[in-house]
Amino acid sequence: MINTELLTTCLLDIGLDDWPAALGPLIDDRLSAAGHGDYDDWSRAVRSFCDSGVKPEQIRASLLRLSPWRKGPFDIAGTRIDAEWRSDLKWARLQHSIIPLNDRNVLDVGCGNGYYALQMRKCGAHTVIGVDPTLLYAMQFLAVNAFEKDTRVFVLPFRLHELPLPARKFDTTFSMGVLYHQRSPLDHLRQLQQTLRPGGQLVLETLYLPGSESYAATPKDRYARMRNVWLLPSIAELTTWFARSGYKNIEVIDKSMTTVDEQRSTEWMTFESLREALDPNDPTMTVEGWPAPHRVVVTATVT
Repeated sequence: MINTELLTTCLLDIGLDDWPAALGPLIDDRLSAAGHGDYDDWSRAVRSFCDSGVKPEQIRASLLRLSPWRKGPFDIAGTRIDAEWRSDLKWARLQHSIIPLNDRNVLDVGCGNGYYALQMRKCGAHTVIGVDPTLLYAMQFLAVNAFEKDTRVFVLPFRLHELPLPARKFDTTFSMGVLYHQRSPLDHLRQLQQTLRPGGQLVLETLYLPGSESYAATPKDRYARMRNVWLLPSIAELTTWFARSGYKNIEVIDKSMTTVDEQRSTEWMTFESLREALDPNDPTMTVEGWPAPHRVVVTATVT
């Protein structure tokens, strides 16, 4: 369902000549019933949007079949997808503090359903390649883009390490909400560096622990009910990781504490969300006794 001809054209335009041959078989494998048991149902939902006679209520029903929607909001043919995350709030906090995206080639690592990738295009990015291993998110993007019809943005069902690296061709690389899921965060920073051309900018958003000291800690079991959180740094420790990984011009451009207005359960994501992860008697702490989610956005460049 991914238009591989358009994708190949964009990859060659960026200078990633070896990517089409390397990624093509993986795309065919992932976007298949073998790749996920729900693929056939999801693909029927996406294909239904190509029917010129499809009615608004049918569009809404098909979009709900692609739940849960984690990132949004989207407005599609009269349907508003009120996703778990008010991703527009995060984008508003950072978009004016990064190098302008006009005519830049962008890689969005851990892109989810492509919400930010589409915003990057609206900010003038030339081409945006998003990667995320969750197949449902790739299908959600295909559903949204059936209406957006943007031919220079893609969401591919891959992890960063599956890309042919090094490939220092991107002007800007984003990694938002990914670092704390990595067993080795410094390896992740070095892999991100391998995607950027000299002078290119990394935009990274992650969880951090409050305090002025340089330290990091690993939850024994869960953090805010998430199992796959491996290492939480303070900002001082995080910026040291950047420096030790070879980045320059390291700058903290935003700090925020996630609220239940920004991340919450909705009709489009009916499972438990942030509210259930916070101590009901002290919302500044998680149910496990950790500081509630604080998030930081850091930018840096490579040489």
